[in-house]
Order: sequence, then C-alpha cells, then structure tokens
Amino acid sequence: MIPAQIFNQINDKCTEGLALALASSEDGAVMEIQWSNKAFTRITGYTAAEALGERGTILIGPDMGQGVHLYIIEKLMKWENFSTKSRNNRKNGEVYWQRMSWVHLSEAETGNHWWLCSIIELEEEHAAPASQVLQDPAVADQAAFAKALEQVERLEKENTRLHQLAKSVAKDANEDALTGLSNRRHFEVELKTWIENLKKHGTEFAVIYIDLDRFKFVNDTLGHDAGDRLLVSVADMLRDLTGDCDLVARLGGDEFVILRPLAQSALNISSLADDIVGTMQAPFACDGKSTACSASVGVAIANKHMEHPEQVVADADEALYHAKSQGKGRWSFFTEEMHAKSIATKKLASDLLLACERSEFIPYFQPLIDAQSGKIVSAEMLVRWAHPTQGILAPAAFLDTAANMGILKRIDEIVFASVHGALSRFDDAGVDLPRVAVNVSAARLADPTFIHDIKSSGINPQRLTIEILESVYLDRMGDVVRWTIDELDELGVTIALDDFGTGHASVSGLLKIRPAILKVDRHFIQPIVEQANTRPLVASIVGIGKSLGMRVVAEGVETEEHARLVTEMGCDYLQGFYFGKPMSESDLRNRLIESGGQFWSPQPVDENRKVLRNIASAG
Repeated sequence: MIPAQIFNQINDKCTEGLALALASSEDGAVMEIQWSNKAFTRITGYTAAEALGERGTILIGPDMGQGVHLYIIEKLMKWENFSTKSRNNRKNGEVYWQRMSWVHLSEAETGNHWWLCSIIELEEEHAAPASQVLQDPAVADQAAFAKALEQVERLEKENTRLHQLAKSVAKDANEDALTGLSNRRHFEVELKTWIENLKKHGTEFAVIYIDLDRFKFVNDTLGHDAGDRLLVSVADMLRDLTGDCDLVARLGGDEFVILRPLAQSALNISSLADDIVGTMQAPFACDGKSTACSASVGVAIANKHMEHPEQVVADADEALYHAKSQGKGRWSFFTEEMHAKSIATKKLASDLLLACERSEFIPYFQPLIDAQSGKIVSAEMLVRWAHPTQGILAPAAFLDTAANMGILKRIDEIVFASVHGALSRFDDAGVDLPRVAVNVSAARLADPTFIHDIKSSGINPQRLTIEILESVYLDRMGDVVRWTIDELDELGVTIALDDFGTGHASVSGLLKIRPAILKVDRHFIQPIVEQANTRPLVASIVGIGKSLGMRVVAEGVETEEHARLVTEMGCDYLQGFYFGKPMSESDLRNRLIESGGQFWSPQPVDENRKVLRNIASAG
C-alpha cells in the first residue's frame, strides 16, 4: 500500500497535470471530473474545487481546432487511449500549447469507467501541428479530403447529440421524475446558493416545508396511482401559488418545500402558507371517488443575524412537526420556544442512547390485590429511568422520544432482564410474588422479534402477564399482532387488556383477542365514590368482562370505599394508590416481608347491602 505521505508528494511535485474523470457507462465522452493535482491547476487555471463535478468539456478551449475537438470526442466514444498536440486555452482565456493524453481505466467490482487525463505544457516552437484530421485540400488527395469532410460532418452531428444528451442528463439530475419539480439534489444545491447570498449580501429568505396529512390513507384506499395523481395535483397547485423567484421542490414521498425571498416583510410568506393550507382543504377526486387530504406547513426564516443559517430547513421541519401536533391541516412559524424544545429533544435522545449502553432503565412495581383475600397476586412493572443527574424519571419523560428513536426494543430487553433478576431475588428471599405484568406498546406487539425477546429474558412465562394498551386498535389487528398474541398464549403468558373503555376497542375486538384479564381504566373508577350516577357504567363494563369469562381489574383504587364498591360490583383484582404507589424492587420486597403479602382486609360482602347498592346505582 502506498503511504499517504508519498501519494501527497506525487500530488504536490508532479509537473504533469493530471485529472481523473468518472465516465458514463453508456458514452465515454460524457464524464465528470472527480480529482486533479496541483500541476493541473497551474496549467489550466482551474482549482481542484472548481474542476470537481465539471464535465470534461472544460478542457476544450475556444482556440482548440475543431478537428482536434471532434477527434477527441470520437476517441472517447470508442474508449480508445490516445494523445493529441494542439493549442488550447487556460481558464482566463490565455492561449498555450499542450500535449493531452487520455487513458481508459475500469473497475472490475463496480463496472465503473474512468478516464485519466494527462496535460503537459509545450513550448510553442516545439509543438506539432494541431491535428492531422483536417488536411490542406491543395496537397491532399481529393478522395481522402472528401472522406475527412464526411468524418467531420459525422462528428459534428455526434457532438450535437452529446450536447443534447448532456442537457438531458442535467435536467434528469435536477428534476423530480413524477412532478417535474426540483428534486432533493437540486434543492440542496440551490439552498447552498441562497445561503451564500444571505451571508454575502444579506438576502433573507423563507423555507416553507409542506407535508400531506393523509397521504398514506389515500394510497391504501384508492391505490398508488391515485396517490401519484394527488402528488402531481399538489405540484401543480404549488406552481400556481408561487412565482418565478421561488424554488419549489419535492423532497420525496409526500414532502414538498419552497424557498421564497423574504422581500420587505413576512406577510407574503404567511399569505402563501394560508393559501396552501386552504387549497388543500378541498376534497381530492379520483375515478369518481372523493377523499380529503389536508396539508400541514412549517415556516422558518433565514435572516442575516442567524449564526447557523444552514439550520433553517431543520427549523421549518420543527415548525411542521408542531403544526401536526396541534391537529394538522394548519401551519406554524418556527419560534425560539420550538428551538429550545428541539435542543432539549436532541439532548434527551443523546442521553437515551447512553442510558441504553449503561442499562440505566429499572423496573418499578405496583401491587395488584385479590379483591376477596386482600393478598397480592401480581405486580405491574412500570419502567423508570435512573438518570445520573435528574434522578428517577417516569415514562412520560422519555418513552415518546424513545419510540421515535426506535429503541423501545432495547429498553424492553434491559427491563426484561431486570425483571428476571428481581423475581429470582424475591424467590431467594422467600418472598411470594406470584406474577409480574408488563405493558406493551402497539409497535412492540407488531415486532416479530418480541416473542424471541420474552423467551431469551429467562422469565418463566407462567409468571408473566402482558398488558396490551387498547390503542392497538383491536378491530384492525394485523396478522403479525394476531400471530404474536397466539404465540404468547401458547407460551402460557397471560394476556390483559389495559385501560378498557378509553379508546377504540369494541366487544367484537374483545372477541378476537380474548384476553384473560380486562382492566377498567382509572378514569371510570375514581368518580364512583362521589358520583353515584357513574356506577352503572362501571357495572356494565364489569358485566361485559364477566360475560366473556374474563377476570376484571379495577384501576385507580385510592380509598377504602373505592375498594368496597368495585368489589361489590364484581371486580376480581384491585390496583391503585390505596395499596401502594409504584415502588422500587427493594421497597416492594420490604413491604411484602412486613405484610406477608396481605395488603387489605376485606369484609365479607353483605348480599342485602350489595343489592341495595345495585338498586341505587341503577337509579
């Protein structure tokens, strides 16, 4: 391997101008320069940065003979190695004599084709005639001259074709194939130019970021052809709403962006955002069917006082996210408050990655009590983050960010391992904790590796309950979720449906999933002491669970009266602050040792009293 120090000396000391160009596999005369040395800059006048990405045509000056030019194109098209001597021009127009050589290189692994171009500057008196392609008709054989003319005409046509091809390639490289708007590559190039103008001349501008709110729904219900037509319609709408000074691009999928000069005020920016949101409120029609597909818009201003104007697109994206979080179908300006929130989110994301490396997630436990005996039958595991500087953090502080980062699986692995260790330590201490319950998100339930994670955790499936949040949308349960639930059942894991009554589940959904346990949400339980008219609803939910053969848990039990009422209504298990807030492993172990697992002393239910309560509830 050649040492970098030696390679750098070749670049610095070689007197021969060298350039490497990546060629089109279809046409050797179409290429882009990828590297050049210092001698190349000295001879041609083009710096390495100026030459990078340019076509090989920058090596052809106006004083190079047409015959030489066409001769070069012909050889390049045929992938032939060759050399020419001719006059040429430097970047500044100065004429000089040169010898230019071309060597074809290729990569076996990738199939890429390259040209190595070598340029040596010649003294004028030693230079050979420019080319032998064209000869003096006074001394040349007439047939040979006619043949040369024919060759020149053919090469001129080919040169025209190459110019058209180059224009077509440039257009394709900058244009979105579906909508005809600028593509992401062209947008990023133009954005750099706008930012340079801002820095040099103070030309302020706005970035308007647009995302369709229900594009996936259109694709899923009307088909991808309809989705494409919607994107084309949106592109046409954006063209109508913008002017020649604006740049409109499709970044991909259903994301669009506009660059607009700020001019004298931000009013024209807010008016454009209003127009986009308002226009997108109209129904979209396709093949006689109509559907709504609103748009959310984020706006950010790149001004001359910004320390990092390159951040403006991310700022517009942050404003777009804020608009969506406020209900979609609206637009939002980027604010310093959003900026602070964005920085905090990035810091949180960084800390979460470190937390995964350091296994800082720990289990907390809240007891579930048997309504008839008052003894503990299980404990719901609630994840906590043992943050090194902020202390113990509840899930609300980090779970949403963790879900967006895609690291819930890693957190589950850490917590499952902790639960397995906790159960082992409870058993070793002679403490009876029959089961633990773990909440599972919809995303994790749809993860095919979830079953493997449970098996590899070491937890005895017979001692594990998986609590499924109702937001899983039981009525539209996918095949993967159905398979996961069946696998859990086969393993012996108990299935519980959490927070029943607050979301989207129906009785038909319950029949599909058939959980062993139904948990009544705390918002239904808490008012029943003070508001007797809320009791019939709770009794109905309990009745649904019982009729389907499920055991019912009352969440949010905070007082003795709560416990008595829900027990009389038929709840099997009780959970809430009355029996204990979520606690650490050591606190739960000490509590179990002190109480012997007895958390409550229920009184036998007086049947007559129960009947009276039911009559009162019904009234």
